[in-house]
Amino acid sequence: MTDIVLDVDTGVDDALAILFAARHPGLNLLGVSCVAGNTNVDQVVRNTLKVLDAAGAAQVPVARGASRPLLEPNRDAAHVHGRDGMADLGLPESDRKPTEVHAIELLRSLIMGRADNAEPVTLVSLAPMTNLALLLRAYPEVTSKLAKIMVMGGSAGTGNATAVAEFNVWHDPEAAAIVFGCDAPVTMYGLDVFYRATASTAQVATLAASADPGAVLAGRLLEHALRTSGGDHRIGRAGGAHLGDAGAVCAVAEPEHLRTELLPLQVELASGLTRGQTVVDRRSLAGDAEHHGHPLLTERVNVALDIDGDRYGQLFTETVLAPVRHA
Repeated sequence: MTDIVLDVDTGVDDALAILFAARHPGLNLLGVSCVAGNTNVDQVVRNTLKVLDAAGAAQVPVARGASRPLLEPNRDAAHVHGRDGMADLGLPESDRKPTEVHAIELLRSLIMGRADNAEPVTLVSLAPMTNLALLLRAYPEVTSKLAKIMVMGGSAGTGNATAVAEFNVWHDPEAAAIVFGCDAPVTMYGLDVFYRATASTAQVATLAASADPGAVLAGRLLEHALRTSGGDHRIGRAGGAHLGDAGAVCAVAEPEHLRTELLPLQVELASGLTRGQTVVDRRSLAGDAEHHGHPLLTERVNVALDIDGDRYGQLFTETVLAPVRHA
């Protein structure tokens, strides 16, 4: 059993990730922290509570975190996720409330407040990394209790928020730089694999036709993904719906279907066209690099470069359709 904590800005694909994490028998979802990103942080909290209710995981604590990036103004992705961040499905409000403690306090207690012989926690970041940066600056000792940080963000190739920057990193580049440079092992599940974990139209239809509230929600969210990006050339399966953030959690559950390479990485913090770019250095001749005045970067991150996207689509569907583990 892998103990995990999610940090989210719950939009459509974060919701899919939460549903999967709550249902997978090999994952123990300890808690969820919320941050501004796809929508404002208060809406993120509401969305997260709704999804956990649908998943049958109302026991999982949820905490409100940062309402804006460290330096930048807040920017959302309503054009992708809808006005409410959840495809404007009109889901009922949850009766639950978030915890009274700030997200970084919840994260610290879930990571550090464990028995000495407990397995370390896997922290999964599916959002701008503002909460994680604040946590690492306030409580750097948490890295000693982390198995790894799985980051859905960045890219070794092209971007989506800009030509070269992925949204989660672009939204708060300074926070991303802190996380990628921390002492814990970090895996970057970026745009290079993001669109390639997919559910087929048949799998989407099966989920939507289920009698289970969590599976129905997954199906409706994937139907939204089909409408908004089903024809995107980056989608790994023709006519399929990409799992987005949920693929990163699938990779925690079954890491053997994700190929990574330990590579130097740096977040571009300067203003201008490249701000928020994750510069991944794939050169092999250090002498050549130094000769041209640009030595190899020093921070090293496990960069995801290949994926079995069909397997993760199957895994996601089977997991979300499975019976609820917690009453």
